Amino acid sequence: KEDYETLKSGKPEGEPIVFMDAVHPTMATKLSYGWIRKGEDKLINTTGSRTRFNIIGGIELGKLAEAVTAQYERINQESVVDFLVKLKAQHSKAKRIHLILDGAAYHRADSVKEKAKELKIELHYLPPYSPNLTPIERLWKVMNEHIRNNEYFASAKEFRERINYFFDVKLPEIADTLTSRITDNFQTLTSAI
Repeated sequence: KEDYETLKSGKPEGEPIVFMDAVHPTMATKLSYGWIRKGEDKLINTTGSRTRFNIIGGIELGKLAEAVTAQYERINQESVVDFLVKLKAQHSKAKRIHLILDGAAYHRADSVKEKAKELKIELHYLPPYSPNLTPIERLWKVMNEHIRNNEYFASAKEFRERINYFFDVKLPEIADTLTSRITDNFQTLTSAI
């Protein structure tokens, strides 16, 4: 957290801080809550489909409506390199982009580091096992609340359309309402030792 605070307060104007992560939503029905009268049965449409989509996203706090997302066949160093190009296009006027991401092997690949350097994207890796330090995890939760929780998808096409709708239409509509929920108010723990 101290490093982030130093970065945040010390970076020049016009150098955005972007939080990046991948998510893999599945088409399977995700039951999150329900109300059923005692003694009654409730039939719920479900699918056994394991169809999943692979999405890489990047957000700049305070500008959630401008989130950069892309879907890929698989997440690997090639898809990350492609995403860096898309991210740079979104922030084409930035002298440098500060990208905060986890330490997945494909994020640390030489091809990713080389492309980041070429695009003037400075990579800042999170400590291991620290999803609480990246606000984009909260965006994934919001995505699930709006498109997956308690929803049945009859086809992969319908599922993909719903995901695209969330990022293209719904997120820009609700972005202003998420500013108190998707923040850099991180919870960190201090060692007792």
